[in-house]
Amino acid sequence: MTTDQKKSEYEELLGEIFSRVGFVPTEKQRPIIECRKRFILVAGGEQAGKSMIASKYLVSRFLETEEAGLYWLVAADYERTRAEFDYLVDDFNNLGLIREFTKRVDPGRIILADGTRIETKSAKDPRTLAMRAPNGIIGCEASQLDLESFHRMRGRCAPKRGWLFLGGTFEGSLGWYPQLFQSWQYGTEEEQSFSLPSYSNLHLYPDGKLDPEILKLKAQASDDFFMERIEGVPSPPRGLVFGEFRPDIHISEDAVWLKGEPVQLWMDPGYAGAYAVEVVQEINGQICVIDEIYEQGLITKEMIDIAKNKPWWQDVAGGVIDVAGYQHQAMSAPAEIWLEETGLYLSAQKIKINDGTERLKSFLKTDPITNAPKLIVNPICDGLLSEFGATPSPIDGQTHAYRWKMDRDGNIVGDQPEDKNNHAVKSLIYGLVDKFGYGHLNNKNLISVKRW
Repeated sequence: MTTDQKKSEYEELLGEIFSRVGFVPTEKQRPIIECRKRFILVAGGEQAGKSMIASKYLVSRFLETEEAGLYWLVAADYERTRAEFDYLVDDFNNLGLIREFTKRVDPGRIILADGTRIETKSAKDPRTLAMRAPNGIIGCEASQLDLESFHRMRGRCAPKRGWLFLGGTFEGSLGWYPQLFQSWQYGTEEEQSFSLPSYSNLHLYPDGKLDPEILKLKAQASDDFFMERIEGVPSPPRGLVFGEFRPDIHISEDAVWLKGEPVQLWMDPGYAGAYAVEVVQEINGQICVIDEIYEQGLITKEMIDIAKNKPWWQDVAGGVIDVAGYQHQAMSAPAEIWLEETGLYLSAQKIKINDGTERLKSFLKTDPITNAPKLIVNPICDGLLSEFGATPSPIDGQTHAYRWKMDRDGNIVGDQPEDKNNHAVKSLIYGLVDKFGYGHLNNKNLISVKRW
């Protein structure tokens, strides 16, 4: 049988199965259900039918397997798996395939006739995500999961080359979920994101985009609210300086302290804004930001006290500071205090903003040979991640990303970013330039590199 014949036979079977459960995919739903990339994100508007589509997606993937499998429904808590769980019970009941199921979802399980298991998991208890690897995972209300849970789910997919389906409504346009949507929008070999607008649910809005209720919402709501909560399209902070930053690539739990390897402290002192100390190791040629101290309203001595109580302090071998860290402002300079209190000498040099920005951008590229990022960040580094636009600020929970200067119409003005919300980013720039130089081609067409 040819590939086309197999595909035709499968589509015919799928159509028959969906007919038996009373489901006819709409124009917007069909590409989602037919997508066979390993990692799928569906950003749905309110009442768009995300849970129903997720359940039908699992049914369609189940039909492709010849052996009994294991599937997880994962949410921030058990109750948020309820909708998908109930849909699956109904669907497999209608197909006559259920052997048994629980009425509770905390935890819940469905066991099918062939031994396939579907289990609910709560991200509140990481231990539930550490059991044997599943064939596929549905992330229920995924926008309410934290980044650490996403990485755990993706990691659990690895042993069996399983798939991960994330469905959720944007709770705002800042954070890992909207950024992941943007990163996967145009697709890669294994990743794809979709928007599922509220009006694609023709049961609720028979006239689709032109339904009177949708038109009323559009007239009354703000543009950002309508795009996020109805269209399923994020309205992220405009003008991010580092749009190249991708949470799924650059945020990694692999960026952890490796005992015995040199630790560097890259820092930008501040008081009213933030005092940022980024804790860095170079492991196998990769820059790993393993931790940070990111505080507002603390003086240098207090930052040193925090640093000294960290387990990685024993491996600190040097550091870099903003050149202003050697300036005296009615008190000892921060660099001098670090030297006096810890014996740590901090190097410093004046760096042009745009040159430093380009240096950091070069490290956000992936290696063309290994396809691995040159720089990874531990998920606990909230200050740095907030400046990249990946999370809210740890200081006040608000959006404070490092941006270009913008006019009222959202156009970039000038050739330099706003000099704020960049303390952690500057710390990285100081360290990268100190270690590697600017990376420009010199007269001999060689990359200028400076080692520790």
